[in-house]
Order: sequence, then structure tokens, then C-alpha cells
Amino acid sequence: MKSGFAEVNNTKSYYEMDGTGFPLVLVHAGIADCRMWNDQFNVFAQKHQTIRYDRRGFGKTPMVAGDYSHHHDLYELLKALDVKQAVLVGCSQGAKTSVDFTLEHPEMTKALILVGPALGGFVFNGEPPRQAEELEKADQAGDLDLVNELELQIWVDGQQRTPEQVNSKVRELVRDMNRIALQTPEDLGNEIPLEPAAVNRLSEIKVPVLVVVGDLDTGRTLAAADFLSRNIPNSRKIMMKDTAHLPGMEQPEEFNEHVLSFLDSSNFGKVV
Repeated sequence: MKSGFAEVNNTKSYYEMDGTGFPLVLVHAGIADCRMWNDQFNVFAQKHQTIRYDRRGFGKTPMVAGDYSHHHDLYELLKALDVKQAVLVGCSQGAKTSVDFTLEHPEMTKALILVGPALGGFVFNGEPPRQAEELEKADQAGDLDLVNELELQIWVDGQQRTPEQVNSKVRELVRDMNRIALQTPEDLGNEIPLEPAAVNRLSEIKVPVLVVVGDLDTGRTLAAADFLSRNIPNSRKIMMKDTAHLPGMEQPEEFNEHVLSFLDSSNFGKVV
């Protein structure tokens, strides 16, 4: 396995790379870092050159002052690693990054796997999570420990479960990963969104797409997953039972089987 830091848009992006074969890039969620793929990295590397990395402001990749976009960071990272084309596996905000990247650099994306996806420009008019008001107050008070716990309840526990019903090791790893992101100063860095937003451009995506979502995820995420699968031409959706926003962490064997089956059913043998 190779690991290190790549110079990416004025920051040093931490990455790990292992395996041979067609490149597969794992893009983590906004409550995590590249460790969320611990149960995928070695498995996928048996068939693919597998890359995971910490997005700016997460894990070992520092946030720095100045304008940035996560999809442009991904482009610069792949250039630095001499990856010309890849399958992207993105979770939550990582799915948003993957879609934005594909719209900007369609020639570099062979396929997309979007897990518990967020989507740029998507508007959800349904009910927010029941913790939303308490979360806002905790954030305003600067109580990062309470913010972290409430975000775990929303994203890891999901709808209809208590913390005691969730794997404690999963919860504590997410708590540790999310703590790093929460400690990043909010006024450091200025994220520039993709324009026009992805929500109105999904017909431009021509590659095969698999959408994976847990049935206990938030209403917003479930709606975004439906919207993506309806509006991307060559896409299909899988609903995983008894899991929330991070199905690859909660149910890795089933998740890995879905991903590898999707990859095996497509021709990812050569970079074009």
C-alpha cells in the first residue's frame, strides 16, 4: 500500500492507494474521513487500484484559507496520482463531490456509486430530523460534544433507532472522525459551489450509476436518492434494510457485494 500527501490547491491531501486494475476512488461522507472505508479498502483492492483520501478539512487533510471546491480538489488529486479515469464511490457529501466532478470532467468518470447521497441544488420540503432544533442551539453555543452526539443520532442511528441499537464501534469511529471536522474553524476556507448546480444537469451523466441508500436514513437523503435514480438515464437504486446513512460501515459484507456485483456487471477493464 502507498500512502502520503499530495499538493492539491494549496493544501496537502492525504491519500492511500493499493491494488491493481481499473481505478476505484472512495470519497467519504461529511461526518467521516477516509477511515469510513476500512471494511472496503482492502476488499476492493483485490480487484481494483483502490484510492481513498481525506477531503479538505477532514482527517489528515487540513483546511486552509482561500477559495476551493471539493470536486476540483479531487481532480487535482487524481492528476497528481496519474489517474486518468476511475469509478467513483461517494457517500453523502462525497456523493455530491462525485456527481459534481463527473459533470465537470465526464471523460474521467467510468461509473458512479452514490451512497446515501447529497446533491447540489436539491431542495427538500419535508420534515427535518427531530434533533434539528437542539442541534442548532448546540452549534450556536459552541458545544461540539453535543453537536457530535446529535449528528450521530441523525446520521448513524437514523430514524426509529436508539443509540443502544447501533454497533458501538461504528458509533465511536464516526464520533472520532466527525470531531476532527467539527474542530475546523467555520471561517477558514470558502467553498465555491458548482454552477449551474447538479440538480438540473443529471441528464448529462451518461455513465452507469448505482444509488445505494439505507431505509433508516433521513427523509432528505431518501428523497435525494429517489430523485437521482429517476433523473440519471442509466441508473438503478438499491435500498439496504436496517441501516442508516453509512451502510458500508454498518453492513459491510452486503454493501461490498452490491458494489462488486455492479462493477463485475460492467466493463471497467481499460481506461479510454
